[in-house]
Amino acid sequence: MKKFKRRDVFYVYILECQKGTYYTGYTNNLEKRLKLHNNGKGAKYLRGKGPLKLVWAKGYKYLRYAMSAEYKIKQLNRRQKESLINGMRLDKVFSRKK
Repeated sequence: MKKFKRRDVFYVYILECQKGTYYTGYTNNLEKRLKLHNNGKGAKYLRGKGPLKLVWAKGYKYLRYAMSAEYKIKQLNRRQKESLINGMRLDKVFSRKK
């Protein structure tokens, strides 16, 4: 039996809500997910918090890497997330003191 190979790209993303809060998630279809969130059909947390602005995204070859990155980003404080959004690499942001 051949091993199944997934050919998708999995994206981890950060959205900025209308009042400046951040939301982090992952998907294999970034454009579709953004439309869902902005139409109030995505995560309950985001309902009524739009319009939403995509401020950061990164693609991963494997779902497990995307899920791991999402988890790490959710552990970051606001200042660290802003460093990531402004171009600092995730491993560098995560290793900095909180």
